[in-house]
Amino acid sequence: MVTEITEGIKVTVETEYQPGYSSPSQYHYVFTYRITIENQSDFTIQLLRRKWLIHDAGFNAREVEGEGVVGQQPVIEPGQSHQYVSGCNLKSGIGKMIGTYLMERIVDSTKVEVNIPEFTMVAPLRLN
Repeated sequence: MVTEITEGIKVTVETEYQPGYSSPSQYHYVFTYRITIENQSDFTIQLLRRKWLIHDAGFNAREVEGEGVVGQQPVIEPGQSHQYVSGCNLKSGIGKMIGTYLMERIVDSTKVEVNIPEFTMVAPLRLN
């Protein structure tokens, strides 16, 4: 588990390898990640966009950008949190992700770029 706080917005990431959806002989490794976004600031915020940089060992890095997270643009009140689960496919079984969320303070439309901490994904069989 990794955590980072940007301007009172705490982002925590937990990852899990999914052997039932993976096929190592086909170079297909599936990971899920659970993200918890906690609003520790004094402002109501809305998550507008996300941007990811995905590194897959031995392959080119790829960038993913888009609106919201898993089809939502959640509004998070002070003291509240939002949690979601998403996934990532790797070819090597070893990789890492890092990213940012574009948030907006509802009260004054101020945009805030919130860091998503770098996290690793390693298929257990790749550790040997």
